Amino acid sequence: MSRLNVRIQGKKVGALEGPDPYVFAYDPDAPSSPAVSLTMPVRLQSWTESALHPIFQMNLPEGAMLIAVRQAIAKIARTDDLSLLKILGGYQIGRNRFTSPESEPLPETSSETLPAPSAGIPAANVKASGTDPNRAAIPSSVKANDIENLIPSASSPAPSELESILKYPDTEELFRDLMARFLLRSGISGVQPKVLIDLRDRATFRSSSYVVKSWGDDYPQLAANEYFCMIAAGRSGLPTPEFHLSEDGRLFVMKRFDIGDDGKDLGFEDLCVLQGVGADRKYDSTYERVARSIGQFVSPQRRAGAQETFFKSLVLSTVLRNGDAHLKNYGVIYEDETGGDIRLSPIYDIVTTAAYIPRDIPALSLGGSKKWWSGDAMRKFGAAHCGLSQGAIREIFDAVTGAVGQTRTDVRQYAEDRPGFRDVAEKMVAAWEMGLATLFRKE
Repeated sequence: MSRLNVRIQGKKVGALEGPDPYVFAYDPDAPSSPAVSLTMPVRLQSWTESALHPIFQMNLPEGAMLIAVRQAIAKIARTDDLSLLKILGGYQIGRNRFTSPESEPLPETSSETLPAPSAGIPAANVKASGTDPNRAAIPSSVKANDIENLIPSASSPAPSELESILKYPDTEELFRDLMARFLLRSGISGVQPKVLIDLRDRATFRSSSYVVKSWGDDYPQLAANEYFCMIAAGRSGLPTPEFHLSEDGRLFVMKRFDIGDDGKDLGFEDLCVLQGVGADRKYDSTYERVARSIGQFVSPQRRAGAQETFFKSLVLSTVLRNGDAHLKNYGVIYEDETGGDIRLSPIYDIVTTAAYIPRDIPALSLGGSKKWWSGDAMRKFGAAHCGLSQGAIREIFDAVTGAVGQTRTDVRQYAEDRPGFRDVAEKMVAAWEMGLATLFRKE
């Protein structure tokens, strides 16, 4: 049986034990807010599950990321869920943090400079608190199952410049270095390799936290694919975080939206959490249920706008042939769950999956079908489940059509000077044209 303390904004709110079963209990003197999840309000009775609670497994790595983390720790630590949470628990999307009971509260700053890395960001810009961030090299003195030696320093390295990341001459080498240094500082879900890192804007001198993504051989040019899909999202009027593509097209860099302008961690919960299911069931739902969840959890004054945003994002994913709009790619954010301002998160993780899987299908069903729906089916869904008028739906169709058409031109122009992108670009454009045709198809 393992035990972790759960903290929100530096304060301990409860403890998590497991497995068989997993039990979370709020501290007896915990105030009514903050709660670890909108689905788990503060109460005296424990929250017990046979599997790890969805809110606590929300940021566990998947796929290639999970393999990388397990390889980094397997020789000296277990790789079960609570062990992963213990190691990654200080660096999470959202506001929940996890520490071992014997750990002291985490310090917030440090000024000890690390030795120069073999590649990547200049050492003058890198700081930490006395532990080597390259976790691939395990000290010989580490004892078996001594997870404490693996847990990264609580203080983050001093930020490097965003511009230097985007213009780095060999981002493939750079990303390998970032993975070695920041893998165990990156509590973020997803299959593709990614890290959380602080970067400074050269123009404003302000530092912000970003997600830096690359791609593997199975999904070539994924960074450029996502970049242009997000361009289309922004042009269609959807809220998007700040995002960038490196000059060589290998890195997609997105500003985190779960941190407020004042640097305060915001609550974030994906739709797996809100529907009470684990990440392994992210494809096991319907878009009708997503709409109901938005209506249930988003604050009343924001629901109409949230439903319109959700519907527009679904129309866009249909046109772009994004077959990965699953439960983990929708979420809500909030500062205070009792303050009446729970809102739909910005749009993220939009990719033309049909560029890699030609016969890909939607992630969730709509109207009992997992096929690419006609415009008539989308209009019926928008009216019945998102509360939209036919006039509003026409405006959404027009906005998405115009945005995709404009971005299609950009994709072609970008591919002209980049032979390595041309094959994926052609497949993206073909998928988009098919999606546009489907949107205006009658039943």
